[in-house]
Amino acid sequence: MSAASQKDETAPAVTLRPATPADLDALVALEHAAFVGDRAERRAIRHAIRSPSMTVLVAVTDDAAGRDTLVGAATLERRRGSRNARLSSIAVSPVRSGLGLGSLILDGAEADARTHGCTHLRLEVRADNGAGIRLYERRGYNRFAVIPDYYEDGMEAWRYAKAL
Repeated sequence: MSAASQKDETAPAVTLRPATPADLDALVALEHAAFVGDRAERRAIRHAIRSPSMTVLVAVTDDAAGRDTLVGAATLERRRGSRNARLSSIAVSPVRSGLGLGSLILDGAEADARTHGCTHLRLEVRADNGAGIRLYERRGYNRFAVIPDYYEDGMEAWRYAKAL
C-alpha cells in the first residue's frame, strides 16, 4: 500500500453544506487564517449567509468529538435576471492546503450555480496566486480580463469565466 493511499484512508471525510448562522465565528476565523488582506468583515459574512441571492458553502470534517470543524468555504453571488454567478471568495484552511479541498469546494460552487439556473461562473483571482490560477485553468476557466489595482495592496486581478 502506498503512502498516498494510506493517507487517503485515514483522512477525515469532508462534507459540503450551506453555511448557517452557527458557522459565523468559524467563517471569520477562516477568513483571517486564509487571507492576509482583503478580508470579508463579520457583518458581510453574516449578510451573505442570510441573503437569498448568495450562497455560502462550508467544507467541514468531524473532529474527534464528532463536532463539525470548518476547513474551507466559498461564497457565490447571483443577480436576478442574470445567468452568471460570481465566485466572490474561496478559502481553504492553511493547515489543509494541498489536499484537494479547493477542487472539492469549486465542484460544490459550480453545482450550486447550476442549481440556481446559472450557465456561467465568473471569478477574480490575485495575479500572484499561482495555486488558484492553476486550479481554475485546470478546471476549464478562461481568463478574459485583467483589472489593475484591484486588491488593497495594489495587486491586479485576473478575471476568469467558465461555462457550466
